[in-house]
Amino acid sequence: MEHPYMFLPDLFHWHFAHSYPWVAYTWVVMILLTGCGFLATRGIKMIPTGGQNVLEAVVSGLEDFMVSVTGEVGRFVFPLVATVFFYIFTCNLLGLVPGFFSPTASVNTTLSCALVVFCYTHILGVKFHGVKYIKHFLGPVWWMIPLIFPIELIGHGARVLSLTIRLFGNMMGHELVLAILFLLAGAFLAPLPIMAMGIFVCFVQAFVFMLLSTMYFTGAMEHAH
Repeated sequence: MEHPYMFLPDLFHWHFAHSYPWVAYTWVVMILLTGCGFLATRGIKMIPTGGQNVLEAVVSGLEDFMVSVTGEVGRFVFPLVATVFFYIFTCNLLGLVPGFFSPTASVNTTLSCALVVFCYTHILGVKFHGVKYIKHFLGPVWWMIPLIFPIELIGHGARVLSLTIRLFGNMMGHELVLAILFLLAGAFLAPLPIMAMGIFVCFVQAFVFMLLSTMYFTGAMEHAH
């Protein structure tokens, strides 16, 4: 997929950015998030104002929601969960800017996010339970282990596929719809209703990814039944 006015011009021969646009736009997202975080927290005050007030409200709302789902133990994984949410939400929104590409419309980006969640889930399990974490895969009774163990392994592996394909499919579909409308209508105003709905879709997809990640982390931290 070509992105002609990617900010990395051809005169510098940066062909990598045009061959792998999701990587280049991922860096754009990281720069945006870092810049927004710096501006929002510059000159932190005990009584928040301006950008700090907005950022604290958003982060506090996400944390309260997560704690309501996981309990107090969920605060331990909140930094990663919040990072995943903001990253995916910003990646999704970037595709709404004309001429830009959403990194989450590439299966490479969604797979990388899913693998991070998958690996951290089992790191948490080992951290909280040690060797006993294996009980999560063995089932309630010992004589069912030969049946339950492979089923559990398949189920945990399927989480990667589920997280990857769900986010990728929705965002790629939205990119295609916008491209078709621009192509057929040839006017800037025609895709605006879809773009407005796209903001909601971007939020929902980031929230669903965050919620599923939270549930996986919670399952790894709780005791096996």
